[in-house]
Amino acid sequence: MFTILPGGAGALRKQSLRANLTGYAFISPFVIGFLAFTLIPIVISLYLSFTNYNLFNDPQWIGTFNFKKMFTQDQKYWNSVRVTFIYVFAGVPLRLMFALFVAMLLNTKSRMVGVYRTVYYLPSIIGGSVAVSIMWRNIFNEQGIVNSLLIFLGIPPVAWYGDPNAALGTLIALSVWQFGSSMLIFLAGLKNISPEMYEAASIDGATAPRKFMKITLPLLSPIILFNLIMQTISAFMTFVPAYIISKGEGTPMDGTLLYSLYLFRQAFMFNNMGYAAAMAWVMLIMIGIMTAILFKTSKFWVFYESKGGR
Repeated sequence: MFTILPGGAGALRKQSLRANLTGYAFISPFVIGFLAFTLIPIVISLYLSFTNYNLFNDPQWIGTFNFKKMFTQDQKYWNSVRVTFIYVFAGVPLRLMFALFVAMLLNTKSRMVGVYRTVYYLPSIIGGSVAVSIMWRNIFNEQGIVNSLLIFLGIPPVAWYGDPNAALGTLIALSVWQFGSSMLIFLAGLKNISPEMYEAASIDGATAPRKFMKITLPLLSPIILFNLIMQTISAFMTFVPAYIISKGEGTPMDGTLLYSLYLFRQAFMFNNMGYAAAMAWVMLIMIGIMTAILFKTSKFWVFYESKGGR
């Protein structure tokens, strides 16, 4: 048995309190930052979504008017939704397919493979920057490299920024070019697949496409799900390329008016901060629904070794 000396309990309490205060001191920067820059702004934006607020006057409560206007009166809003969904459903699968293709090319034993991985990852580091977006706009302008190459090949030049579909295509191409982060995650997954599985399949006479379909894809399916969710969320929030390439207007004919760009225009160009807050909450709900659908359907195509299958 242990005997607590007189005053020992109080000393233990003081020591415990001192340890707790030390822990609270270490986590306080995160807690303060989370409250000041995340939780409190979220609550304020929810309140503003039910108000008429223009940054210069006090918010005026208008109930659900912003949402009614959004869904029933604002045609540009629905156009931005359409453009964004095209961008997401076209750009994300293409980016993931290209990332997986490059990852398989780099999943080889080579002295230069480390250099290649770095080079291929660079677009993801600088791809979302203003400088790259300006470069991309110049590549596809009337006198850009792409049209010069088309003329050299005897093909008529394309007015990339004169046609809504072509302009959106340049944004999708830029998103595909930023495949580096997904590629590295795929590459890590490929490294975890046992070579013995491929050797056994080769002994059984399996062809390369069959090994890809029956071994690589099933074992990579959890990583595909992760990349798919992360890239879908990222695509919904794309802003800088659309802003730079369209010069902040979503031109031509609102063909590049992504949801985030239209939200920005409502908030900071038209001073409709309450309306923009309502748009932000609808975007959050859309992303949440998309993520829930992906998780719900994953049981039909994601293979988990720990669970013995799907």
